[in-house]
Amino acid sequence: MRWRGRQGSGNVEDRRGMGGLAIGGGIGGIVVVILSLLFGGNPLENLNVGSPSSGSSTSSPLEDEKAQFVSVVLNETEMVWNQIFHEEFGADYSEPRLVLFTQNAQSGCGFASAATGPFYCPLDSKVYIDLSFYDLLSSRFGASGDFAMAYVVAHEVGHHVQNLLGTSGKVQQARRQLGEKDGNKLSVALELQADFYAGVWAHHTQRNEQILEDGDIEEALRAANAIGDDKLQQQSQGYVVPDAFTHGTSAQRMYWFKKGYETGDIKKGNTFDEIE
Repeated sequence: MRWRGRQGSGNVEDRRGMGGLAIGGGIGGIVVVILSLLFGGNPLENLNVGSPSSGSSTSSPLEDEKAQFVSVVLNETEMVWNQIFHEEFGADYSEPRLVLFTQNAQSGCGFASAATGPFYCPLDSKVYIDLSFYDLLSSRFGASGDFAMAYVVAHEVGHHVQNLLGTSGKVQQARRQLGEKDGNKLSVALELQADFYAGVWAHHTQRNEQILEDGDIEEALRAANAIGDDKLQQQSQGYVVPDAFTHGTSAQRMYWFKKGYETGDIKKGNTFDEIE
């Protein structure tokens, strides 16, 4: 992705090194939480709050570069979604804020740690990211490349779009009246739509700015493939339980991101009618 020299977003809160509460789990906790709640939902339900901790007040030049990259990607999403909201809905797009944190942070949805993975909190309209996830994408999930991380940011912003359009609230309300199996199906549809919106963003940012490079879409697809419920369950427990899916299979996640990228049409993303 051609991002260097491009403008970053003014909606980034850099809380790196500020500390907060340590939330237990270690590497095992990272795997457990990512398996169940990666890229959405309430990431705090499976975590245990531990003792107070403080983060480092320093950051490396490499980490600062990653922070700038995330800021640029956020700015690119703002330009695209402002345009889409004006053209499609005749409305202003209320931009989310993105919080960069180290180890742990307090959100409107409660306390979170690096083990939570990137997430969106609808209660404060903020995306939360510990930049260590950038490395985890490559080392744990085999999804290297800057556009893999861009996909993650765009997916979380997709949840913000769902929140603004009222989709998230309707799903939350419907899930209260359903059993776990049917509720999980709604969660899958919500996550796949966020993947679709990430693809819509990629379509428009390329059309408007021509900043994608050869291999970028493949990087996003590898990331989508790597974090499918079926693949993660198979890796962690040796078997797959479809009724427990909350984010969609690898094939579904790749399909919906690619459909968003190829069409660029927000109206083509009704995942709820297409999930059995």
